[in-house]
Parts: sequence; structure tokens; C-alpha cells
Amino acid sequence: MTGLLLNTLGLLALGAYLFGRGGGGGDGRGPGGNGGRTAEISFQEFRNRLLAQGLVARLEVANGNLVKVYVKSDAGDGDVVPAAAAGGPAAAGQHEEVFQTDATRVGSGSGSGSGASGSGSGGGGVLRYYFHIGSVDSFERKLDEAQRELAIPPSAMLSVKYVDEVSLIGVALEVLPTLLLLGATYWLISRQMRQMTGMGGLGGRGGLGGRGGRGGQGGAGGFFNMGKANVGFMEKGKGGEKIMFKDVAGCDEAKVEIMEFVDFLKNPNKYKDLGAKIPKGALLVGPPGTGKTLLAKATAGEAGVPFLSISGSDFMEMFVGVGPARVRDLFAQARNQNPSIIFIDEIDAIGRARGRGGAMGGHDERENTLNQLLVEMDGFATTSGVVVLGGTNRPDILDKALLRPGRFDRMITVDTPDIKGREQIFRVHLNKLKLAKDVDYYAERLAALTPGMSGADIANVCNEAALHAARKNQETVDLANFEAAIDRVIGGLEKKNKVISSEERRTVAYHESGHAVVSWFLQYAEPLLKVSIVPRGTATLGFAQYLPNESVLLTKEQLLDRVCATLGGRAAEQVMLGKISTGAVNDLERITQMAYSQVAVYGMNEKVGLVSFRMDRDAFDKPYSDTTAQLIDEEVRAFIDEAYKRTIGLVEKHRAQIEAMTQELLTKEVLNLDDVERLLGKRPYSSAELRNIDRFRHGSGAAAVLAAEAEAAAVAAAGGKVETVECDGEGKEGGSGDDGEGGSGGGGGGGDGKEGEGKEGKKGGARRPGLIVAT
Repeated sequence: MTGLLLNTLGLLALGAYLFGRGGGGGDGRGPGGNGGRTAEISFQEFRNRLLAQGLVARLEVANGNLVKVYVKSDAGDGDVVPAAAAGGPAAAGQHEEVFQTDATRVGSGSGSGSGASGSGSGGGGVLRYYFHIGSVDSFERKLDEAQRELAIPPSAMLSVKYVDEVSLIGVALEVLPTLLLLGATYWLISRQMRQMTGMGGLGGRGGLGGRGGRGGQGGAGGFFNMGKANVGFMEKGKGGEKIMFKDVAGCDEAKVEIMEFVDFLKNPNKYKDLGAKIPKGALLVGPPGTGKTLLAKATAGEAGVPFLSISGSDFMEMFVGVGPARVRDLFAQARNQNPSIIFIDEIDAIGRARGRGGAMGGHDERENTLNQLLVEMDGFATTSGVVVLGGTNRPDILDKALLRPGRFDRMITVDTPDIKGREQIFRVHLNKLKLAKDVDYYAERLAALTPGMSGADIANVCNEAALHAARKNQETVDLANFEAAIDRVIGGLEKKNKVISSEERRTVAYHESGHAVVSWFLQYAEPLLKVSIVPRGTATLGFAQYLPNESVLLTKEQLLDRVCATLGGRAAEQVMLGKISTGAVNDLERITQMAYSQVAVYGMNEKVGLVSFRMDRDAFDKPYSDTTAQLIDEEVRAFIDEAYKRTIGLVEKHRAQIEAMTQELLTKEVLNLDDVERLLGKRPYSSAELRNIDRFRHGSGAAAVLAAEAEAAAVAAAGGKVETVECDGEGKEGGSGDDGEGGSGGGGGGGDGKEGEGKEGKKGGARRPGLIVAT
């Protein structure tokens, strides 16, 4: 359609151009009216060689700037002499043809001519010459003067006719831009309509609507199919590679809920016989990247019923009424294929609470679309057998009418996975990589190394690790690649070439050493994993990486230790360097937030009392008086001052360790957990609970290590002898010892070593460096 329009416009322009070149035809007016034989002359030539010799029949002024000269049709040979014979200037050679009155050329045209051969003599005389004028008044004055000078009697003076002519070329040039603009607009709208309806151009193919045949109707059907929903359709046994429930890990509870919906549709009688009603919908809620859309894709793969998917933004277009029409079409398709499942991803695009963000407080297109959705989900029309699933990470902004039972009966939370869920997710992604060791070795350790990460983050870590291994030209992916990938995801890209002075580098080293040492000697501080002074990202000059546990509750003592650990960097700068820098700005923001939360939110301050004031930065009015606000500020300041004094004391007490770690950092730039233990010794605080740091270091043998440490501590407390040995390899069932003689309990499990004496030992676990064995 677009090509046909452009071709038509081109032909119109070409025809106008050719017609304009051919002249006026018909009445013989216009410069081209004599078969293209008209010539341009000057006013002086007109006066001296035409007007003086009495050859002019009449004059015609067109559009106020062009004078057409009509010569007498009875002018014979010799009436006009060539310019050269008359002794005119050399330039007159340009008009050599002007002063020829060949009888075969004068008046040879007919009044009905057109194009290049059209001429005529209508109105008296033959149009042969023309010249341009600046203004009509000036032309008339010159013409009167010339006629008086030539002594032409008044009765014989030339008559001047004024006409307004329209140039076809000018009209075409004026209209053509408008036509092109209209054509371009039509092409853009047609293209958008084809995209909305999934159809081609003329005779377009069927789109995705219906059962693959309700998309386009061909030709101009795009304008009539704007209200058709652009639905992604999946049917059992059709389509390409599908995602199944076995491919979804880390959200077992949500998976069970969704599987129940699938069972509702597969076996409806199982529930109807008990008098139960099939739920009409479920809302998948959770942070970004936790697997809501993936769970919906698995539902499509497992359902065995038609699955219609659409995004919330697909309902909204520039035309009024398109959104509600698409909602109606979506549910009409679902009812025609009953039983079926509808999945609306990012439903908050149309499900936002009404009255927010509307145009001047009124109803807009989004609200009309939401109203139609509410009616379709639970209105007069039956939706039996149609289950609606929605996905969003902003349930707080959804309209309350959308969340009530009868529409979305259930709200399924898909939260960030815990350590077991992360291990399952890692197993799914690690199976696709070429690893240096088995999947179990990496899955257990990496799950402990990535607390708080979502499924999307874990997938990104695995991919970054593979890319890092390829960058190093390795044949397999090992643990070092995964650690580098986690550092990149958390802290950003390394910038080892970043320009930083030696003094600033030294300050960063003392700062990070202060964090590491202070946290090492605090009981409730998060376990230290790594210290680095390699710049990363846009603002990070160094960092101390910790490995927190899956904590749900925090005590007042734990908050105090965490605040002190955060202040360790600033305290180290003050004690070790005697000056402070701006590098602690992020630390100060964190401790300020923690301090205000402890005093005003958690009710842990005696003077403020057992109250909780949510700290909303966007709120104009505080939920407490100015006196209470002043008291909160004073208590926060006192709490931070107390924590800072305690931190200064720890830094001064362990000044030597901070200095040693700083020098090591300046040399190696990155210190791992083994380096920290070599410099600071074993951490004085242990935990009876299994921590993430234990899982990372010992894998599946972490529980055995904790048990051995507890046993060793009990023996040491009783005055017994404790021996530390190194055990490598997988344990064996039997009584052979390794890496040192077995104790009273028999040989330890592991690799090759001396044969132990005593009773048959238990089966050893995985490699356990520094395993403590009581003797």
C-alpha cells in the first residue's frame, strides 16, 4: 500500500513537471505557448527593435512580474533584422533567434496545441517574446516614455492586459511536501497497526491471536484489528523448547501453589466432587529476578491446556479505547478455549490504583482498561475454567478491587531464595558449565557465598564465571572464576589502571584493614571473607567483603557490634594516620541509618521508649513532636559516640595487626580468608550454629568440622591434649589413619597415611583443612 502511494505521488510530480515544460497550450499564453520557441529579451531590445518598428500587437503582464510580447501575425520577412546587422552589441548574439521572423515559424501553432508543440494566436498576435519587470508602476512609466519618444500617436499606443496565471509546477511543488507527509504518516500508522495485530502488509499472515489464525486479516485489516490482543499462545504438544517445573528451582513453596492451579484445570472433577470451586486467579509477587515469569513459563509447559500470555504494557496504545477492547478480546479467546490460563506479566502497568496519576484527576485510558479487566475477571460474564495469573514486583500500588477474592484469590510470594534454594538454583545452572570438579563441590560453597542473591543474579554469576575462564584461556571453570564473578557482580569491574596516588592508596589500605581487624575481634560482627584495595566500579576504592548468615532477628548487642565494625575504617585512619578522609562517607550513611532505626524504629532506647516511628524521607509531617525529634537526635548521637569510642579502643589495642595487614595489602592488594588468619590468628569467637563461612570453607563436611571443634573445645576445657592435623581427600570406611597417627578413637578418614591403631574409625567427610582432633 505504501509503495503504491509513493508511486502515485511520483507520477503526479512527473506529469506536472512535463506539463509545465510544455507551456500553456490552448490560448497560447505563457512563455512556452509557442512550441517552446519563445525567447527572453530585455526592455531595451523590446523598445528599439520591436516597439520602434511597429511589430508589437499587444502586451500581457502575468502575475505582476512577467511581460509577454505578442507580435503581429502579418509581420513578413525583413520586418525584423538580426542583431548583428543592426550593429547591436556582441551580447545580442544571445538573442539571434529573437529577431528572425521566419514565416514558417510565426503563428505556426494552433489554438488547441499542448505540450512542447502547443501555440496559438488567441487575443491578437503571436506570443514570441517575454521579459521580466521589477514592478508594474515602473514598467508602465517606461512604456509611456518610450512610446512618447518614438512619437507613437495615442490611438496607436499599445494596450496592456493584466492576468493572473497559475503555474502547475509551482502548485505541484507546494502540494508535494504535504502529500509526502501524509504518505509517511499513513505508512507509520500502518506499520504500527501491523505490529499490534501481528499481521503482514497486503494479504498479511495470521498473527498470534486465537489459535494462530486471529492475527491479521490482510490488507487494510490493521485498522480494524487494533482492538485485538497481541497474545502469545502455547498449546500442549506444540511449540519449541518448553520450560518445565523441574527446571525451576529455589521457590518450592510457590511452585507447589502453581502446580495446584495446573491440577485444578487437569482434574476439575476431583475438586468439584468435594464442593470446592476452582480459584479464579493468583498474583505472583516478589522482588525482580526471583523467577515469577519463569514460574509462569513452567506453568505453560506443564498445564496441558491453552496458555495465553501478554504483558501489561501491551494493552496501552496511543488510541483511546484500544486497551479495554484488547482486554475483551483476550478473555474472549480464553473462553473459546476453555479451560485455559491467562498470564499478564507486569500487571502493575494497568493495575495501578485508580485516582493516581490520572489526567487532571479524571479517568484516563489506563483506568478504563483496569475497569474492563475487573469486569472480565468477576463480572456478569462467566469465566469458569479460565485462570488468570499476574506477575508484579509492586503489589503495594495495585488497586484494592483487583486483589480481592474472586479476582486474584491468592497472592503467591516468590522471595529471594535461602541457602537451600540457592544451592538448587546453582545446580541447575552449573550442569550447563564445564567444571573442574563435580557440581556438588561448587553448589554448596557458592550457595554460602551468595546470600541475598536472586535467581537472576545467580544465573549472571555462573555466566560471568564462564566468561572469566574463557578470558583466561582455561579449559574448565574453577572456584577462582566464580569468586571473580561474584566480586564483579557485587562491586563492579576491576579498575587496576585507575590513577591513584601512593598516599591515597595507603589511606585506603589502612581504612580497609581497620574494618577487617575490628570486625575480626567483635563477637557479633559478620564473618570476614576478603579484603581488597583494588578499585572497582565508579566510586569504590577498596572493600572488605563479609559473609553474613541467614539472620532473621538482630539483638541490641549485634547492632552495636555491626556499627563498630562499620566505624573501623574511620577509626583506623584517625589512629594510624592522625587524619581522616572522605572515604568513610558510605560508612557514616549506614551507621546513621542503623542508629536511627535502633532508637526510633526498633524501640531499643530507654529514653525514647517502646515506640516505632517509620523513617519516611518523603513524608512532609513527622509522626512525633519537635521535642521527641530532638530527643531522638540526641540519643542517636550518643549511641554513635559510644560506638566510636569503643572502636577507637579496639584499633589502639590491635595497632600492630592493623599495620601488618596494611603492609600486606599494599603488597598483594587482595587478602583472602587464609591470609587474614595467618596475620591475625584464628578468630577468637566460634559458633555452635552452622554458618555460611563454614559451608564455604568446608562444603558438606562443615557439620563434621563443627562437631570436632566442639569436642576439642570440651577436651581442652577438661585439661586434655588437643592436636591439630591436616586431612585431605575423601574419608574411608575403616580403621586406617592418615596424615598422622590416629587418636584414641581410631584412624581419621582421608587419603594415604600411616595405619592407625585402635578401633574402627567412622567414615570421614570431605577435605577438612585444619581439622581439630581430640587426643
